[in-house]
Amino acid sequence: MRILITNDDGINAPGMATLTAIAHEVAGPNGEVWTVAPAVERSGVGHCINYTTPSLLTKIADRRYALEGNPADCVLAALYDVMSDAKPDLVLSGVNRGNNAADNTLYSGTIGAVMEAALQGVPGIALSQFFGVDNRDLDDPFAAAAQHGASTVKALLDSGIWTQDDYRVFYNVNFPPCPAADVKGRKVAAQGFRKETCFSMNPVVAPNGRRYLWVTGGPQDKPTGPNTDVTANLDGYVSITPMRADLTAHDLLTDLSNRLD
Repeated sequence: MRILITNDDGINAPGMATLTAIAHEVAGPNGEVWTVAPAVERSGVGHCINYTTPSLLTKIADRRYALEGNPADCVLAALYDVMSDAKPDLVLSGVNRGNNAADNTLYSGTIGAVMEAALQGVPGIALSQFFGVDNRDLDDPFAAAAQHGASTVKALLDSGIWTQDDYRVFYNVNFPPCPAADVKGRKVAAQGFRKETCFSMNPVVAPNGRRYLWVTGGPQDKPTGPNTDVTANLDGYVSITPMRADLTAHDLLTDLSNRLD
């Protein structure tokens, strides 16, 4: 198997080492693991691409490249330059430092990478490690992802639903905020919504007197309702959410048409 790995935390982020190990286990001894990842952190860029500026690509080692661009740019660079001789069989993105569950998903560059893979007809899985009081201070806070990542990817490859329609399915996987030994299993879950928190702006005055605005988040430890990703994670389960890039509210089409007619 030929696997492309990327992330949004940057090529030198600790989660990339975890993902590299997962990818090698999935690819097998005769497989190939290629890395094209952002040269620096690109968290929160979603599905953004460098549409109006060029992206510098640097070869760091054999099958390992850093791109001055976003995660979706990295997928494009791999498909149309680095791996143009033969596209990857799978794109893995992560392992993200922190959860990409609920509404976080909409901002995530980790998700943006596998969304681009799906749009290009390549299977994609995003992997993120939820951080909390039970794992953030461990010697390896990515331990749950490290121990359960490869088996989860293999389960999706063997038994997941991989559609061939225009907006192909991709998968969002979040590992729970607990030690690896405490992971209870896997749950297929819907994308939740954190009703009591959202991103906001915090004004700060710098020493030079200039006023800046920092984007700030909210509490991450609130359940998001039954059968949803955050609730599954906080209960100790790996959450698996099938997703599509199609943003159409299909449930409203008929009613809206009737109203407007």
